Amino acid sequence: MTTDYYANANEVRLFEQAYRQRLPVMLTGPTGCGKTRLVEHMGILLNRPVVTISCHDDLTSSDLVGRFMVTGGDVVWTDGPLTRAVKAGAICYLDEVVEARHDSLAILHSLTDHRRALYLDRAGEVVQAPDTFMLVCSYNPAYRSSLKELKPSLRQRFVTLPMKYLAPERETEVIVTEAGVEPATAARLVQCATAIRTADEAFHFEPPSTRVLVTAAQLIVAGASELEAAEACILAPLSTDGAINAGLREVAVASLAADA
Repeated sequence: MTTDYYANANEVRLFEQAYRQRLPVMLTGPTGCGKTRLVEHMGILLNRPVVTISCHDDLTSSDLVGRFMVTGGDVVWTDGPLTRAVKAGAICYLDEVVEARHDSLAILHSLTDHRRALYLDRAGEVVQAPDTFMLVCSYNPAYRSSLKELKPSLRQRFVTLPMKYLAPERETEVIVTEAGVEPATAARLVQCATAIRTADEAFHFEPPSTRVLVTAAQLIVAGASELEAAEACILAPLSTDGAINAGLREVAVASLAADA
């Protein structure tokens, strides 16, 4: 699969400008709209390695910065991924940062203001971030749990770049390029996804991403019918509710090839 990135608006330019000014960036937008792909693309464009950290409920500050470990009978400090990224002057990408515990995120404060430093209290060390280091976080504000919200004091430390799905014609181009499917088929998959994304406003499930459309297109290239691919890749992962699935299938049938 290609690693090309298809810009939706001015996110590439603003990301680069934030990097030049040593500012942290927060990417927001629905699942699968290209947030991770943008970070990977900017890593290539800026010639910086990208260290990705997938955030979750059990992520501790020690998981981020490091801890003392017993090695060969000795107790030695082992850097965590955030510390390694700072020392390497890399782009550190915290994916779905809203999933992390609030006490774990407090370690980011000193990296996101004028200090640009990481304080390793247990190791008795202060790591000064080089000019090439950049902190990037992402999350999906529309589908976060009501119990999980980023504090305004943290959000305001970042340059926020809202992202959304590509326009239908651009999304069709992506699917054709990445899956090698016929343009007409790709356009129907996008039409199907667009209809479901609209229905999502009433049902509140995760909308189908560009990623799953590419996966569906790959199945079609391999010989599956459009409806088979849509059911397996687009519809089935959305909901386990039979009534909702039946309604979504009607949407898919109306959007896809009648003889699929």
